[in-house]
Amino acid sequence: MTQQENSKKNIPRYEGTLRKHILRVPEVIRECSGIVIFGRRIKSVAFTTDLCIVRNMDADAVLAVYPFTPQPIITQALLLAADIPVFAGIGGGLTTGRRVTMLAGYAEVQGATAVVMNAPTSNEILAEVARVVDIPAIITVVNDQVDFQSRVEAGAAIFNVAAGAHTPELVRQIRRVLPEFPIIATGGPTEESIRETILAGANAISWTPPPTASLFKDSMAAYRENKPHP
Repeated sequence: MTQQENSKKNIPRYEGTLRKHILRVPEVIRECSGIVIFGRRIKSVAFTTDLCIVRNMDADAVLAVYPFTPQPIITQALLLAADIPVFAGIGGGLTTGRRVTMLAGYAEVQGATAVVMNAPTSNEILAEVARVVDIPAIITVVNDQVDFQSRVEAGAAIFNVAAGAHTPELVRQIRRVLPEFPIIATGGPTEESIRETILAGANAISWTPPPTASLFKDSMAAYRENKPHP
């Protein structure tokens, strides 16, 4: 092995004493191609709005969507805490119409790297958002009852595929129509399911971190026995 080859494999790391206890995305995610947004390659996207998780993980970006109407103060808090790109949810399901466009513009000026719309978003609203912002307009795709090409023509820059157990098959369907279009997709709970999604054609994987309560379980058990942090 040459010195150059060895230097590529042995990547220097600094983790510190306190901050080395972080969440790490499944290593298999590194096998996907990634999506380059403003010069930064993104392979792993953490689906969370938990600020503590956002500050203590090694994902490449944050998928900040949640089941309530989007609020700029939430986006602002995430952007203040995050040291990685934030893809901000701007509605499209419960929140519709001009409000989605207003939220998109606001998210951009706050510093979001991309905006994410829910599956029910109309092509008209998608087109208006794409016209207003200069960051990627991401549209969520949850089934095959959608005209993928019309979404692209309306201004979608990236698909966020979230079809549960059917995600790999839906990614394959999209790839048959749009071989080169950027796709983020849910990877599922195991390395095997993540790899299947990557092989189906996903460029990046959305990963759901464990909740804070479950992460704290082992620590609390140790503390109750007067033991140090595990």
